[in-house]
Amino acid sequence: MDTKMATATAAPRTIVDSRGSSCPGPITDLALAYRRAKVGDVIELWATDPGVKPDVRAWAAKTRNEIVSIDDQPDKIVTIVKILRR
Repeated sequence: MDTKMATATAAPRTIVDSRGSSCPGPITDLALAYRRAKVGDVIELWATDPGVKPDVRAWAAKTRNEIVSIDDQPDKIVTIVKILRR
């Protein structure tokens, strides 16, 4: 997992690069980033495994956090999650 902090005007954003990792890697990487996040932070998860979409939806429902977007790009799936609860 490659985690980088990016500057955002609205909220701190953590980029989690899980490209090339298969299930359960991307969701595990998201959970690790979540443990370090604060309410209001944004986590941007990059993955190539299509299973990340239902996994992130289930994770967000379970943790009651918000999926801002899931975007299929040519080289990756970008999921943006806003942390609403800890």
